[in-house]
Amino acid sequence: MIAGMSDRDVPILLWPFYALWRLLTFVLEMVGRLICALIGLALMAAGTAITITILAAPIGIPIAAVGFLLLVRAVF
Repeated sequence: MIAGMSDRDVPILLWPFYALWRLLTFVLEMVGRLICALIGLALMAAGTAITITILAAPIGIPIAAVGFLLLVRAVF
């Protein structure tokens, strides 16, 4: 957005393009959050499965932690 402009300063002729752009950014943000949450859940499951095999626990715990952090990032 141009410096000093707010949502109300969009010229009326450009408003349809502005609204379409806002819709596109909203949809892409939601899809990104969904993908982030799914990857986080998958990493948590993989990390937990790896941690169950006690020999690979030093690898599984960080993988599960990264998955948890991705899930938290997707929510907030």
